[in-house]
Amino acid sequence: MSPLEEVARLRHEALERISTADSLASLKEFRVQYLGRKGRLTAILKGLKDLPVEQRKQVGAEANKCRVQLEHDFDAAERKFSEKSEAPLIDPTLPGTAQRVGAMHLTTQVIEEMCGIFYGMGFEIARGPDIETDYYNFSALNFPPDHPARDMQDTFFVEGDRLLRTHTTPVQIRELEKQKPPIKIITPGKCFRNEAISSRAHVAFHQVDGFLIDEGVTMADLKGCLVAFCKAFFGEGLKLKFRPSYFPFTEPSAEVDIQCFLCGGDGCTVCKRTGWLEILGCGMIDPAVLEMTGHDPEKYTGYAFGIGVERPAMLKYRIDDIRLFFNNDLRFLRQFV
Repeated sequence: MSPLEEVARLRHEALERISTADSLASLKEFRVQYLGRKGRLTAILKGLKDLPVEQRKQVGAEANKCRVQLEHDFDAAERKFSEKSEAPLIDPTLPGTAQRVGAMHLTTQVIEEMCGIFYGMGFEIARGPDIETDYYNFSALNFPPDHPARDMQDTFFVEGDRLLRTHTTPVQIRELEKQKPPIKIITPGKCFRNEAISSRAHVAFHQVDGFLIDEGVTMADLKGCLVAFCKAFFGEGLKLKFRPSYFPFTEPSAEVDIQCFLCGGDGCTVCKRTGWLEILGCGMIDPAVLEMTGHDPEKYTGYAFGIGVERPAMLKYRIDDIRLFFNNDLRFLRQFV
């Protein structure tokens, strides 16, 4: 068989192999057999040096033409196999997968509920910085220099006279410096105290503080406001009591306790076996605080209160450990979506 006939027969045989290949792997194997470095067509091209000059030109031209044609045919066949083997990225026949939708954290929900109740009573909302100065956090609120709350065991000091605020009451001073009575404001926000973490205490917590300053404000106004809030938040059947207390920035001062929902008043670890849990502190604003911010205590009086967020939430939703608010456990959080 002449070299030209060998090229024609090889081309015919390769095309037949391409048409009968049943997989991409077998197709690649055929490509190596015919076009590889040791393939049959490559062997013909290497043998051109042994042919006469005239025949060498003829056979070389046909062999190169055959190589180009076979490469094109192999490429086309491989593309078809690749298209068949590629699975679609999306199968439109499958049912859709529902995506979980995010929701507000329980703490945020409770803060918004509290603010909504006070907003309905006519309170405006103000906010302040988490990092405060000693002046706004203590001095302007009538804390004496030797008060234990200023100690590093109670307060996180940043540097100099700056600290992580221990309550949101400093916003009260900032607003009193900017406004004139009548003033009626609540100040929700995050607070920090250097306490041992337990089932009922944490180093970070939230408060909703509030205050009202006007002419003729009395303790009866304060009590009426807080009783209305507690019944709106916890329900009409609530049992609560006011008991005397002390805060440097209010005089007289009181704390409000409500019966522990978790144990029904029998006593548990959350209420320290007393059956009652303190949820807020309150009192009439000390005249010294009014004087510090440029308001006449002979003309104006006012009340102030500070409500924790986590403890009332624990009572309302029967949560027995404050640490659950900060653990980011989705099993806990999804219960309140």
